[in-house]
Amino acid sequence: MVIDAHIHVQPWRQLRPGALDRISSGRSDLDLIRRLFDDPAAFLRFLDEQGIDRAVLVNYVSPDVIGFTDEVNEWIGNYCRGHEDRLVAVGGVHPRLTPDPAGAIQHIVERHRIRVLKLHPPHQHFFANAYRDGGNLPGLAALYERAQSLGVPVIVHTGTSIFPDARNKYGDPMTLDDVAVDFPRLTIIAAHGGRPLWMEPCFFLLRRHPNVHMDISGIPPRALLRYFPRLAEVAHKTLFGTDWPSPGVDSPRRNLEEFRALPLPPEAKEAILGGTAERIFARRS
Repeated sequence: MVIDAHIHVQPWRQLRPGALDRISSGRSDLDLIRRLFDDPAAFLRFLDEQGIDRAVLVNYVSPDVIGFTDEVNEWIGNYCRGHEDRLVAVGGVHPRLTPDPAGAIQHIVERHRIRVLKLHPPHQHFFANAYRDGGNLPGLAALYERAQSLGVPVIVHTGTSIFPDARNKYGDPMTLDDVAVDFPRLTIIAAHGGRPLWMEPCFFLLRRHPNVHMDISGIPPRALLRYFPRLAEVAHKTLFGTDWPSPGVDSPRRNLEEFRALPLPPEAKEAILGGTAERIFARRS
C-alpha cells in the first residue's frame, strides 16, 4: 500500500497570478495538470500510472496569498465524492478571517465531507499557538478543540514557503509544542518536517509527543536521511508525501522510486509509505 499523504489537487482557476506563475515556472505538464484537476477519473488513472494507491488531497483557505477562498472546501468535497476509498478530502478555515472557526469546521466536515483539516501559518499569517499567552487568535483554541472532538486530523505547514507574500516566521514547528500539550487527543501532522530550517525541532516534537507526526513531502528523497539520519526511529509517525505539483516536484513516481532506494529497514519503508497514513486517515462513517 502506497499512500501519497500530501498531494495538491486544487481549483486551478482560483490561483492568484503570482502563485500561478510560481507553480507554472519550468513545468511542461501544465495541460495535464489542468485536465487532472478537472476530472477525478483521469486523476485516479494518473495515480495508477504513478504507483500510488491512495492520495490525500491537500487544500486550504488563503485568498490573499494563494487565492483559495472558503469555496475550496465544497470543490474538493465534490471532487472526492464517490472515490472516498482512494481519495481523502482535505479542507480548512482561515483562522484570522473566520469569526467562528469551530462552527466553520463543523460545517465543512458535515456538509462537504472534509476528512482532514489543513492550516498554513506562513500563508495565513498566524502562529499555530496564537491562542496562548495573550495571543491575538483566541478562536484557535476552539478550532483545535472541535477538531479533537470530531476526530479530525490537522495538517499544519511547517518550514518555509517561496510563494509571494508568504511570511516564513510563522513556519516554526515549535509552536506546535503548545498545541500538542493542550490538545493531547488531537492528531497533528507537521507538513514538510520543518524543512529546511527547523528539521531538528520537528524531530524532537515527534519523539516528545504521541500525537505529533510529520509528512516528508517537499523534501528531496535523496536528501532525506541527511536531514533526518534517525528517520527509522520515527517511521511509525512519518508519512510519505510528494507535494506534487509544487515547484521542484516532477512526478510522484520519481519521488517514490527515490524513496524506495533509501537504505532504510523494510519495516520502516512500509510504515512510511502507507502504514502510518492508513492508520491516521482510516475512513470514518
